[in-house]
Amino acid sequence: MKKFKIGLVSRLLIAIVLGIGAGLVLPEPIIRIAVTFSGLFSKYLTFIIPLMIIGFVVIGIADLTQGAGKLLGITTLIAYTSTVVAGSLAYIMASTVFPHIIDGSVLIKIGNPEENMLKPFFEISLPPLLDVTSAVVFSFIMGLAISWLRTTGYQKGETIYQLFSDFSEIIVKVLSTSIIPILPLYIFGTFANMAHSGSVFTVMSIFIKVFICVLLLHIAYLIALFVGAGAIGKKNPIKLLKNQIPGYITALGTQSSAATIPVNVECARNNGVSEQIRDFVVPLCATIHMAGSIITITSCVTAVLMMNNMSHSLAIIVPFIMTLGVAMVAAPGAPGGAIMSALPFLGMVGINSAGPLGTLLIALYITQDSFGTAANVSGDNAIAVVVDTIYHKFIKKDITK
Repeated sequence: MKKFKIGLVSRLLIAIVLGIGAGLVLPEPIIRIAVTFSGLFSKYLTFIIPLMIIGFVVIGIADLTQGAGKLLGITTLIAYTSTVVAGSLAYIMASTVFPHIIDGSVLIKIGNPEENMLKPFFEISLPPLLDVTSAVVFSFIMGLAISWLRTTGYQKGETIYQLFSDFSEIIVKVLSTSIIPILPLYIFGTFANMAHSGSVFTVMSIFIKVFICVLLLHIAYLIALFVGAGAIGKKNPIKLLKNQIPGYITALGTQSSAATIPVNVECARNNGVSEQIRDFVVPLCATIHMAGSIITITSCVTAVLMMNNMSHSLAIIVPFIMTLGVAMVAAPGAPGGAIMSALPFLGMVGINSAGPLGTLLIALYITQDSFGTAANVSGDNAIAVVVDTIYHKFIKKDITK
């Protein structure tokens, strides 16, 4: 008989419901036990975050700068531009719509959710080995340097590349064994604390409205991508969208860009993308094109900033979006997806990734991660149509001359 296994999303939903129930009915000392555990786990998470950056970003950059020359450069540029544009549209939508959802009376009612929360019985100091900024700079330097070494020939750079590749696998193992499995307990403690403080229902009611806006923007952005791809490739965008439905549904069910690749390649074939392009672009974009995820993260982050009367100006959000466009290259390889890759950079907008607000973002993102993944992989095939057109019109001509 097959062993029944509860998925991560289901476990998180159960943790949220149980946490809210516990916060409403259990006495304060019992809730503080859960809060203490969440506090210890948050320290551990803070310690791991810089290591996550090094583990994912170094090898991500080293891999991205290898391969098919012009084709790789064009595909990467289009994917990055699409991701940044999607994040920017999410910010515009959030700035325009959310003030009507998060009005002044709601802000007064919420106050600062962290102020009224219970404190843990005790804390343990666990400072990270280096701060986030140092980890980012180190990762970019090493990634680019390794890439350069590997292009010089004579097997240069292979040893250090393998070192960071193995380190990346170690971090994935750490996440899959000591972060992701414990997340439900961590989130249970946070939501129990929020329920006890009296802010949980107001916060959740806001995020339900936020996610409706996010899903509508996902759909609108995908339509825009396929209309643009259809115009460039001289194809019917309605037919392109219809052919993408199997890939979208598969991503909803699997919550995995990698698991959807075989179906997505078939969708690209039905869209008339040549074999050499679809076999190259679809797997690559499954790693680097995160438009759906960045729409969700940017929207949620902006909502959290508004709820806490924190600055959410262009000067703060734009660098955050542009950084995520690169950092989320690691997302498909990390359990927990894009939000785990985004955690180290929440400090750029003033959110403590290991605090209650960071925990809230993790929970709310992962519970709807399938929709972001479906938008990501669907957008990949719009890019495939564009790259295929560019390849046959310009690059292939140059090769045959």
